[in-house]
Amino acid sequence: MPNQLDVLELFRKRTRSPLRPRASDLIRAIFQDFRQNPQSSEALILGEVEQWGREIFVIAQQKPKPENLRTREDLAKLNHGMLTADDHSNIIRFIKKAMRAKEELRPVSIITLIDTYGADISMESARKFQAFFIAQLIKVFLTVPIPTVSVVIGEGGSGGALAIQMTDRRAQFDDALYATAPPESMAAIIFRDATKVKEALQISKPTAAELLEFGVIDKVLPAPAKLTDVTAYARVLAFYLEKTVKSLGRVKIETLIRVRRRRASAFGVTIRKASLSDSDKVKKSRRWASWFSLTPLRRKYVPSPDIRTFTAWDVDFQPGDDWGEWDDPANHPGKFVKCGELNLKDDNREGCGAVISLNKFMDNHYVCPECGRSSIMGALGWIKCLSDEDSFQELNRDLTVNDLLHPSLLTPEYSAFLTKQSQRSPFRESLVTGEATIYGHKVALAVCEFYFSGGTLGVVFGEKFYRLVEFAISRKLPLVSLCCSGGARLHEGTPALMQMVKTVNAITRLKREGLPFLSILGDPATGGAIASYAALGDIILAEPKALVIFTGPRVMAARGFPVNEDDVRAASLCRFSHHIYEDLPFYYDIRGIHETAPRSELKSLALKYIEYYKQGQPLSNRYW
Repeated sequence: MPNQLDVLELFRKRTRSPLRPRASDLIRAIFQDFRQNPQSSEALILGEVEQWGREIFVIAQQKPKPENLRTREDLAKLNHGMLTADDHSNIIRFIKKAMRAKEELRPVSIITLIDTYGADISMESARKFQAFFIAQLIKVFLTVPIPTVSVVIGEGGSGGALAIQMTDRRAQFDDALYATAPPESMAAIIFRDATKVKEALQISKPTAAELLEFGVIDKVLPAPAKLTDVTAYARVLAFYLEKTVKSLGRVKIETLIRVRRRRASAFGVTIRKASLSDSDKVKKSRRWASWFSLTPLRRKYVPSPDIRTFTAWDVDFQPGDDWGEWDDPANHPGKFVKCGELNLKDDNREGCGAVISLNKFMDNHYVCPECGRSSIMGALGWIKCLSDEDSFQELNRDLTVNDLLHPSLLTPEYSAFLTKQSQRSPFRESLVTGEATIYGHKVALAVCEFYFSGGTLGVVFGEKFYRLVEFAISRKLPLVSLCCSGGARLHEGTPALMQMVKTVNAITRLKREGLPFLSILGDPATGGAIASYAALGDIILAEPKALVIFTGPRVMAARGFPVNEDDVRAASLCRFSHHIYEDLPFYYDIRGIHETAPRSELKSLALKYIEYYKQGQPLSNRYW
C-alpha cells in the first residue's frame, strides 16, 4: 500500500510511474459526455461537461503516457507535462468563458486536476512572461466568482501546479506528491547535486498527510493498491468530486471568496505566541500595535559579504592610469574594488578593469562608474538608492521563523543555514519592510535582502509583506517594492511555496482599497517572488540588466534546457513588452515591464509615478 512506502519509494514507484493513470484516463472514466476544448495541448486538457446538475469546466494537467515517448524526437523533448505560457493564457481564456456562463445564470463549477513536473522552463515561455502568467493565475483563482475544486492526482510541481491549485476545496491522492520544486531541481539548487532526490524530498515535505497539516489541502483521497487500476482511481475521485461540487454549489460565492482570502493570509503561520487567557480584543490590539511599530533604521552601511576588495599594499592589486596622481600609497589606506574582479565566489572576469574606491563604488549603488557594470546589492544599498536619507523606519524588525513555524519544521540543517545567513547580513531575514519617503512623499517600502539566503521567499518574507500591505492600507500609502530574489526558500518546503499565494492575496487586498503598487525589479528577480507579488505591479520598473525569469539559468542548464540570458534581461523584456498591446487577449492583464532605468535613476522614475497617483487623488486623501 502507498502508506507503507518511504517518500523516495513513493516518488519512484507510484508518483512518477509512467503507468500511473493520467488526467485523460480519469476524465474519460468519470465524464461520459466530456467536450474537449480545441485550445487543449498535449500537457493541458480543457473541456466542459454537464454533470451533477451543473456545468463543469475542467482544467487538467497531463504528463505523457508511455505511448507518447516512442520516437527520438519524443524522448528529446524536455518540457513534456509542463504548461507553457501559451497554455496558461488558454487557461485564463477558458475561465473567462466559465464566467460568461455564470453571467447567464447557469450553475457553474471549475475542477482542476494536477499532474505536472512544474511550469515549462524553456526560453520560449520565459520570453512570453511565464512568471507573470503564474502570478495572474493565482490571482484569478483567488478572485474568480465560481466554486472551484482541485485534486493532485499525481505530481504537483512548483508554481506550475500552484497556478491552478488554490481552489475552494483541495484534495490529493495519498500516493501523490506536491512540492516547492521538482526534487531533481531542488537537489541541484540546495546540494548542487541533482541525484540527491531523497534528501530533497525529505526537506520538501510533499506527502498528502504533511500538506493536510499545513493547510495546503483539506482532503486526502485513498489510492487503490494497484497503480494501474484506472477504474478504482476514477471511482474514488468521482465520489469526492460529486459530493464536493454539490456542497460548494450551496455556499454563497461571497463566503467562498472571503474564506479564500482568510486562508491565504494565514499560510506559513503555524504557531501563535499570544496567551490563551487574553481576550480576542486584547489579542487584536496587541497584534496590530506590534505590526505597526516603526523603528529607526540603525544599520551600518557595510559592503557585500561576497565582494572582493583590495588595499594599496596588496601584491596583486593593479592601479589604474591615474595612480600617478596619488602622492603615496600610504596616504590611501582605504579599500578598493576592481571592475571584473568583484565577486569572491566566482572567477567571472567580465568588466573594464577599472580600480574604484570601495566607498565610491558603494555610493554609486554597486555600479562601475567607468563601464556601468553592476553587482548585486543588498537591502541597505537599495534603501539608500530608493529613499530619502534617514527617512526609512523599519517594521517588524525582529520577526523570525521562530515566531511563525512550528519547531518540528526547524530542522538542525535549516537552523544551521539560518545562523550562517545571519552572519552575512545586518538583517534577520530576507525581506526588509517599513515606511520611507521618496523625495518627500511617504510610501510603504519592501526591499529584498539578497545577502540573507539570496532574498528567498519564505514564511517570514510572506508574513512581513502581508503586514506591510495592512500598514499601507491603514496609512493610505502607496506600496513600493524592490524585488531582488533567488526564488522560494526551499529549506522550508511547501510552506514557502504558499507565500506566493499569500503575497498575491495581499496585493489584491491593496488594490481593492484603491492604493497603487509600484514594483521595481533588481538583479536578479527570479522564482517565486517574480511569479507572485512582483509581477502584479500597477507599474513595473527594472534596472536594464536585471535577470527576470521564473527558473534560474543554472537550473535550466542542469535540466538540459538551452539558455540565452540576454533574452530574459529586463531591457530585452521591456522592448518585448511593447508588443503586448498588439495581442492583449493573449496577455490578459499582463503588461510586462513598463520602463527600465539605471539604478541611480530609479528613485526619480518612481517619483514620476507616485506623483501621477497623488495628482489623481481627492484632496482629502492626500496624506503627505
